[in-house]
Amino acid sequence: MTAVTPRAKVRPADRIFSGSTLLAGVVILLALAAVALFLIVQSIPALVADPAELEGSPTSFWAYVAPLAFGTVWAAAIALLIAFPLSIGIALFISHYAPRRIAQGLGYIIDLLAAVPSVVFGLWGIKVLAPFLTPFYDWLVTNFGWFPLFAPPVSGTGRTVLTVGIVLAVMIIPIITALSREIFLQTPRLHEEAALALGATRLEMIQMAVLPFGRAGIVSAAMLGLGRALGETMVVAMVLSPAVVISFVLTSSTNPSTIAGNIALKFPDAYGVGVNALIATGLILFIITLVINSIARYVVNRRKAFSGAN
Repeated sequence: MTAVTPRAKVRPADRIFSGSTLLAGVVILLALAAVALFLIVQSIPALVADPAELEGSPTSFWAYVAPLAFGTVWAAAIALLIAFPLSIGIALFISHYAPRRIAQGLGYIIDLLAAVPSVVFGLWGIKVLAPFLTPFYDWLVTNFGWFPLFAPPVSGTGRTVLTVGIVLAVMIIPIITALSREIFLQTPRLHEEAALALGATRLEMIQMAVLPFGRAGIVSAAMLGLGRALGETMVVAMVLSPAVVISFVLTSSTNPSTIAGNIALKFPDAYGVGVNALIATGLILFIITLVINSIARYVVNRRKAFSGAN
């Protein structure tokens, strides 16, 4: 006689919730597919157009978009390089070092900073940060001009790709910090107490228990912040003095523009194939973001069993 496996009764509310979540997932996929289809269709005229019809008359569309793609990745990489260690340090201080009241206050401040509009950061970058950094840039070029990143001539306004990177870093620090803090707080208490019981200091406990547990979540937070930096428009458009070049120099007045900033500056006056060219650069940005997020998802999945971030 075969045993009958009992089945849980499915309630109407469960069916509604399951169906609504499935519908939400399908809508997201359809929206993403619609955006991709729109970008591809609208990009085709620019991809097959005569290069003479494009701005600056480049040899091809790829020669037109290459400096923009480089500037996008370069500015975002600078921002992530500055923001990542600061964010991890702040998150660890809030979660494991600061007294409870101070930690709560800092947590609220970090959450509020994430909601500040980008135009405010852009104004701060132009009016405060760029003039403040100008003497520092002069010192860097004077003393380290032999190093390729600080090659002369120096910018007299401070509106350089390094300034943009710093402003973008300030913008993404709240995002990375808030997510990393929540991941660190999810570390199993028994893991932390076991490390301390074995004689580990607090720093060693963090190295042995907290950081390995939160590695996947840290990667996710960093990639989310990087995505914000890649797609930022107002800060780049307001602070940067752009040029169609590929240059690694951080303190020069000749800076590579970004795809998002170029679209924001050029789209109001664009017409004809110029509009399609800007949309095609948007497609390149879409692909760059998709590739970076896919890599992050792969890294997160490798550590899925050890992280509470999923």
